[in-house]
Amino acid sequence: MGCLKKMTALVFTSVKFLVLFILGVKRKEGSMKQENRNKTKPRKEVSEMIEVARIYKVEKEESTLKAFVDIKVADAVLIKGIRVLAKKEGGLFAAMPSQANDGKYYQTVKFLTPEANEELQKVVLAAYEA
Repeated sequence: MGCLKKMTALVFTSVKFLVLFILGVKRKEGSMKQENRNKTKPRKEVSEMIEVARIYKVEKEESTLKAFVDIKVADAVLIKGIRVLAKKEGGLFAAMPSQANDGKYYQTVKFLTPEANEELQKVVLAAYEA
């Protein structure tokens, strides 16, 4: 069991590194593009970088879990295990993959900007409702 936890932690660390690396490359490209606007294509917006790859809806009505979603970020990273959950006060939200440690849950993948998180919510919930 300990080996499985270590492997899982390694996979999640690798995903975090890849997402940060890709976003860092995009940021560097963005700063270069500002210097050379006429020479290069414009940078992709966040809305163009997040795409739903797969959605699996859960059919239990009494469950707060409504679906599992996999997304592609910048056509380079696949994030699996995003959950669509029902809020107690009504409505839905997308929860990023997480791990339990000491009775608390910690996100294993996290978008660094509020704009990217809002876009994730919009894209995932639109795909769920479609």
